[in-house]
Amino acid sequence: MIAPKSYFLTSARLRFRRWTEEDLPLALALWGDPAVTRLIGGPFSDEEVKRKLDREIECLVRYGVQYWPVFLLESGEHAGCAGLRPYKLDHQIYELGFNFRPAYWGRGLAEEAGRAVVGFAFETLRATALFAGHHPANSASARVLAKLGFQFTHKEFYAPTGQMHRSYRLMPEQGSSG
Repeated sequence: MIAPKSYFLTSARLRFRRWTEEDLPLALALWGDPAVTRLIGGPFSDEEVKRKLDREIECLVRYGVQYWPVFLLESGEHAGCAGLRPYKLDHQIYELGFNFRPAYWGRGLAEEAGRAVVGFAFETLRATALFAGHHPANSASARVLAKLGFQFTHKEFYAPTGQMHRSYRLMPEQGSSG
């Protein structure tokens, strides 16, 4: 087993590792930021961020996946998170998601992280498909999902926001590698 603080996935500019309880300051900087969470059910209190971190750690223990913390390869700065959650595990389908801190928006990092996670899902986990969704006002996420090859399938109710979110699917042969 890989040690929790080890980086297990890298891309040209990013590296991924697993969340630990010691990462609460990173989690607070990410999910405690109202700009990051306004379209995913936030803003979140410090206690809600702590519970979110605990859920990510539990997801790793139970399912081997989470929205992993992402760091810039060159500087080591924490930029956000990207990863997977179980969606329909009886069919080997995972949900792709990412959250980046505002200082890292507009740099193509979500797309780069998404490509790394898609590759991990299909090559390592042998996922049969990936699901992703976004708030109707989040046009940036829509663009990233399109660049990754996701296809719109339906709208799905997302309880944390009380909204119908646009939902997408990616099959292994749909993923783009560019």
